[in-house]
Amino acid sequence: MTTTVAPLDVETIRKDFPILSRTVHGDRPLVYLDNAATSQKPRQVLDAIVRYYETSNANVHRGVHSLAEEATALYEGARDKVAAFVNAPSRDEVVFTKNSSEAMNLVARVLGEAGPGYRVGAGDEIVITEMEHHSNIVPWHQLAERTGATLKWFRITDEGRLDLSDLDSVITERTKIVSMVHVSNLLGTINPVERVIARAREVGALVLLDASQSVPHMPVDVAALGADFVAFTGHKMLGPTGIGVLWGRLPLLQELPPFLGGGEMIAAVTMERSTYAEPPHKFEAGTPPIAEAVGLGAAVDYLTAVGMPAIAAHEHGLTEYVLEALSSVEGVRIVGPPTAQDRVAEVSFTFGDIHPHDVGQLLDAQGVAVRVGHHCARPAVLRYGIPATTRASFYLYNTRAEVDALVAGLAQVRKVFG
Repeated sequence: MTTTVAPLDVETIRKDFPILSRTVHGDRPLVYLDNAATSQKPRQVLDAIVRYYETSNANVHRGVHSLAEEATALYEGARDKVAAFVNAPSRDEVVFTKNSSEAMNLVARVLGEAGPGYRVGAGDEIVITEMEHHSNIVPWHQLAERTGATLKWFRITDEGRLDLSDLDSVITERTKIVSMVHVSNLLGTINPVERVIARAREVGALVLLDASQSVPHMPVDVAALGADFVAFTGHKMLGPTGIGVLWGRLPLLQELPPFLGGGEMIAAVTMERSTYAEPPHKFEAGTPPIAEAVGLGAAVDYLTAVGMPAIAAHEHGLTEYVLEALSSVEGVRIVGPPTAQDRVAEVSFTFGDIHPHDVGQLLDAQGVAVRVGHHCARPAVLRYGIPATTRASFYLYNTRAEVDALVAGLAQVRKVFG
């Protein structure tokens, strides 16, 4: 049975985002199409952060005065909200980090220092994909260099899909960890992670998913996914910068060693030795990002109230519209899947022989904000034999009229370059 999702009231939603009403370059209305890099923030998130600083600012957990208790309740309340948002079986499985990059670095670091059951060492294999963000490549390079492990990867098809034809030979009995992106930040591809996870389970390998581009845009249920770790970041899902999330299965978090040492992550310290707190605090050394957690909690409230199925449906419609619109522009080459099936509203493209930096600057002069470059996914860009792309990425507050503005902007770019 098909469930009908009510369409978003985008014009009402847009009123919650003060920045969307501003102009640039004098009188040009802002058309913000850089959401894969960072999202804008609704008034509800901004107000929650200001309210925390104005009324409850204090350090958390150890104080017994009123402000400390209020701050602790807000911080831990944000953890509860995030846990519910991704259907974590336990709130103690939600570790706050500064971003998804730190979350993935955390896993890579502690796996190199873990006990015999989980430690990655010489002779072991690490598996990633060719479409990863650098945050999910560099830490594994570093782990392999430290330990003597071997790095392997799945390649990308011409259409921008993950090539799993060699699934059984890439993930083998030697594989210790598979770390892969749920949704590509360059290609917009939604990967068939269930197939990869099933194969990893057959050989006893752990799985980490980079969900930085999926959690903000679609319902994500970490319990149903079946991965061992899931990383995502606050600033791409209407929250502030400076806070991310690592979800991990509780038995794993209990078994693995801490990432950083310092205050808060300890059970007891003597001059001879230290013992460590239980998760999640074992992985949250020092004063945490309290105001940022409060803002992330408010962002989760906002997304929950709007409804993730409705957001996903709205963006799917935008994906269909922008793919069709760009395909009609002479000289545009879409880098990634050509249809909206198993794809999100992030579209990278080239425009004839015009360098993406020139495209981006001329679009900006018309008020259209896009991202240009290799998008911290250089191996994938090199796979397609190009130096960079222009990327337009959309969110719940974007409209078809803004797609039209992008297309009109490209027409102006063509006029300049002839």
